[in-house]
Amino acid sequence: MLRLLVVLFSILFGLAAMPAQADASKETAAAAAIPLRGTLYRVDHENRTAWLFGTVHVGQPAFYPLEPQVMQALHQADALVVETDIRDLAALQQAIAQHALYPGGDGNIARHLPSADLAQLKQALAQAGIPFANVQRMKPWMVANLLIVHAMARAGFPPEQGLEQHFLQIAASERKAVHELEDAAYALSLFDGMPPAQQQAYLRETLRELQDGSGVAKGIAMIQAWRHADGAQLDQLYRAMLTDDSVGARFTQEALLERRNPQMTDGIVKLLQDEHRLFVAVGALHLIGEGSIPALLAQRGYRVTRLY
Repeated sequence: MLRLLVVLFSILFGLAAMPAQADASKETAAAAAIPLRGTLYRVDHENRTAWLFGTVHVGQPAFYPLEPQVMQALHQADALVVETDIRDLAALQQAIAQHALYPGGDGNIARHLPSADLAQLKQALAQAGIPFANVQRMKPWMVANLLIVHAMARAGFPPEQGLEQHFLQIAASERKAVHELEDAAYALSLFDGMPPAQQQAYLRETLRELQDGSGVAKGIAMIQAWRHADGAQLDQLYRAMLTDDSVGARFTQEALLERRNPQMTDGIVKLLQDEHRLFVAVGALHLIGEGSIPALLAQRGYRVTRLY
């Protein structure tokens, strides 16, 4: 989901979306020299196989090349599966217009925020070097997420280094089929489904966390756990989110995970009926916990093996 927002950030602010390219020669480096990253599962059912790789949606050049076990799975797969195919810019722009922007004469966030929240937003935008005019038509949830993406970029994790772009480029070079588990309109509709008061609270909470640094710290903690394939730490961060009563944590758990994981699982099951080998790249949180995609596949009788 965050990767989709990264691409929207690039569209709206005119940033070049240049995916990180791993030098082909580096992919042949000794396995011992390349650390494990994220988490990797293998799913088998009736002579069909899917590899599930947990990603983070931002990155940096040091993340590449990925370790050989992941790359071998990707090269062996007949098709790549991602949350949303971020290459369809027309669909993204239509989804933005439908769900992320205020329509027509209603198009100014200043009309939808209390004066104190508006003042804090303008201050945060000024600190980030983003003109208010660039975001004034956006709904509060959209502005909040783009400020998070911007802050992570300034912390050293720029939007152009995300893993999905890397995988999509490899898939294109190998002429693999690419499937998405949900389209951009559905993904953005989850945020747009928040009532106005909840959107305001989400923005207010985001501004506070960006001001005190806790928002970026949470993002970096997740990335570092992924970077070192620290499953115990990833699980701890996930369980901490379950007890977090913040608007963002509740929304992530209820809307972005509990609602989407069963639907993503349905999509993978359906694709495995047509494809013999899939490489599935989704956010790492979708692979953690009792309601995770691996757990749901196991409940359906699929043989699920955690490779690391």
